[in-house]
Amino acid sequence: MRRALFHAQRGTGATTPNPLVGAVVVTPDGVVVGQGRHPRAGDPHAEVLALDEAGERARGATLYVTLEPCNHQGRTGPCTRRIVQADISRVVAAMPDPNAAVDGGGFAELRRHGIAVDVGLLADAAARLNQAFITVQTRARPMVMVKAATSLDSRMAAAPGVRTPLTSRQANRRTQRLRAAVDAIGIGSGTLLTDDPVLTVRDCYRFRPLARVIFDRRLRTPPGARVFSTLDAGPIMVMTTAAAISRQPERAQALTSAGASLIEGAGELGADLRRLLAWDISTLLLEGGAAMHAAAWTAGVVDRVHMVVAPIVLGDDGVKFFDGLPVPLSRLTPVRVETLGPDAWMEADVHGNR
Repeated sequence: MRRALFHAQRGTGATTPNPLVGAVVVTPDGVVVGQGRHPRAGDPHAEVLALDEAGERARGATLYVTLEPCNHQGRTGPCTRRIVQADISRVVAAMPDPNAAVDGGGFAELRRHGIAVDVGLLADAAARLNQAFITVQTRARPMVMVKAATSLDSRMAAAPGVRTPLTSRQANRRTQRLRAAVDAIGIGSGTLLTDDPVLTVRDCYRFRPLARVIFDRRLRTPPGARVFSTLDAGPIMVMTTAAAISRQPERAQALTSAGASLIEGAGELGADLRRLLAWDISTLLLEGGAAMHAAAWTAGVVDRVHMVVAPIVLGDDGVKFFDGLPVPLSRLTPVRVETLGPDAWMEADVHGNR
């Protein structure tokens, strides 16, 4: 199963809106004869690729798969049919599929054909790997990761409106890898006005264009912002409100001409996130400033945290990340803490959000 999880992880950034899935076929005497991963939406599923590689050697073998095999017709045929045809004797799955179209139906179909089914091996690892897919299926919104850099005294900038680079070259490289693994980057209009970022991925390969989302209820985004010079890197969406568009029709038209897609949101982050699913955005990395982070925590939509702490003190005039931790510590589960150059990088999962 660890090998299947390894193969599944290799599809990170490429399979949206589908889950990450890996599969391994093992003969009764323990020989691996087939391996596969789902490469991208519309392509064959991991189980099919692993069984194709195994060929006749799959007869009587065990199939290890990171997610319940599908039993419905989508862009591809049901994996259960292919498993039955291959004469697999046993299927070991890490976890059930949270998709209501599957919902245990895959396991039931396999058992109906006399195939032994075991569920739950390395379930926690599989669930964390597919947290984005699970979030979409169970909460009807993208998985939200926040990434923030602060000083030792928890300041994000030296003063309001002042661009303050904090992190090292090593931490910046990690940020690029993180961007390469998500479907979209999100910032607030305040960060856009202060930093004028291009929001691209540098020195990392991406399987698909990176969407950029600017949360801008008041429609302050300038049409001349640098991000609009990078349209070839991926779509740019401005999440605003119908009221803001009606108040500023000329700016709305200028932004559209610059290449932005204006999305009429509700002005409430939780509701606005759901609109991003129409763009096949399953993972959103929020890199905004203090206001953007406060909105995400207040809305209860933060699923994972990437925190970088630089060995610098900005003092009382600096912009605070937050005045106090906005969630109980019991809801944060540290995953790893690393040293990147002079900086400390912490990754933690958040539990109990909506």
